[in-house]
Amino acid sequence: MKKKTSVWVLLLAVAIVAAGCETGSKTGQPAQNKPKDSASAQVKGSGAAVATPEQQTASDGKNSTTPSSTGKPVETGGQASTGANIAKVRMDNITALRLIDGRSGWIGGNGWIARTDAAASGSVGSAWNVQYQGQGTVQQIFALNGEQAWAVMEDSGSLLATSDGGKRWEAVGTVPKQGQAGFLHFVSSKEGFSGNQYTKDGGQNWSSLPVPGHTVGQPYYHDRQNGWAVAQKTEGSIQILHTVNGGQNWTTVMSRTTEGPLNGVTIRSVERGNAWIELVGDTGMNQTSYSLWHTADRGQSWDIVLANSTAGGGPAPGVSQQDNQVPKNGGTAPGMLYAVNSSTALMGGYCAPCDKPNTIGWTHDGGKTWNNGKQGFDGYGNQQIGMANAKEGWAIFSDSEKAPIMYTTSDGGQHWTQSHVFDKPVTPNS
Repeated sequence: MKKKTSVWVLLLAVAIVAAGCETGSKTGQPAQNKPKDSASAQVKGSGAAVATPEQQTASDGKNSTTPSSTGKPVETGGQASTGANIAKVRMDNITALRLIDGRSGWIGGNGWIARTDAAASGSVGSAWNVQYQGQGTVQQIFALNGEQAWAVMEDSGSLLATSDGGKRWEAVGTVPKQGQAGFLHFVSSKEGFSGNQYTKDGGQNWSSLPVPGHTVGQPYYHDRQNGWAVAQKTEGSIQILHTVNGGQNWTTVMSRTTEGPLNGVTIRSVERGNAWIELVGDTGMNQTSYSLWHTADRGQSWDIVLANSTAGGGPAPGVSQQDNQVPKNGGTAPGMLYAVNSSTALMGGYCAPCDKPNTIGWTHDGGKTWNNGKQGFDGYGNQQIGMANAKEGWAIFSDSEKAPIMYTTSDGGQHWTQSHVFDKPVTPNS
């Protein structure tokens, strides 16, 4: 009788242990209790990803999976990825770059934002901390300083913001559709611009600023009063306009004739009264024609910085065929334009049929002279260029078949050194 009782006690103990094991994960980690309210899934501190209101619909876990053993990126349903649900991020297509200084900065891609701080890792760009995972592709990142930054998500225009260096990213508003293609920049923690859209509460609410008629591309407001725009009122004529009273009045500061269509405009104004304006013409045979203009005196005088006329794209906008003394940038199509100040600007070139499709040129004298870099770079995808100042900068080139590669310069673009290959998945908060 005693022997039978012992057997039943033993069987009961085994059953209790087995039941307890079922409450934990298969990996042996403690069970994660689901929050009653999805909003409570937001994580504060330690660089954790934060679920935005739009992403809370995935809180029931139906769209979530655990990390794969191959290290490939895993769907997380847009939730904060913490604990047993952390998904490794493969940085295979970098769509946004913004420097804080020569050693620190942010990058973004499809559903993630990451930061590097070389002071902690010992080498620029060698270690990245994934701070945010969610839905959508990061279109732009702008950093006011090392603590305050914003990110625009493509298509939705959702605006994310951080005020603690990226430890917490949260949705603060939506950039209106009219300004989503503009260049996002903030002049203070509250006041920002994107195209002709203006916010005075950190991106929660936006209002429209006036623009002239027949505008091509997005205008650029340097601040609340000073702005630039390009218009084409009649075929074959281009006007650059400037306002000093918040768009109430626009003055034509340059007018040029053009033989081809004006298909695109990029404007950068990093100092009041200063503007770098790229005019994009036609495209054909993997060639695109374009010109680059610069003023440092509110448009009273202009330097023709670049004139890339091509056989396939025709003449560069605003530049006559007879004017062959204007410098030409490398490549057969324009890359990314980055303006540092009234003296320094860099611009990428792109050549689709070339073995090394990417090049970078620069000017340090306001566009009076142009220098074409002698280096070529791999990558048939996105091209990202960012500068911390006139000397220190980064460039990242993506490719559909190869891992993106990051380069750094410390002499204003004359020489670039490979610093990191994004060939390994990164675990958030690692």
